[in-house]
Amino acid sequence: MLMFWFWVFVLAALLFYPVTKLVWVVSVRRMQRKLQKELNEQELTAEKQRARFISVIMCFFFSVLYNIARLGLPTGG
Repeated sequence: MLMFWFWVFVLAALLFYPVTKLVWVVSVRRMQRKLQKELNEQELTAEKQRARFISVIMCFFFSVLYNIARLGLPTGG
């Protein structure tokens, strides 16, 4: 069971940076289209924080699903 959670956190950590960048770029482009202007530094920082929060949840969730598919459900013994 400990190895299952170890691999969940390893995979989530490895996915965090690229997923954050992807979410941030999509979010910034969507906001620019919506507002029809370039975003200022404060808006970019706010979008980056939002992207990080979303990425933590996404990476952990998909890491758990992937490890269940590859390793099976963790057991207590």
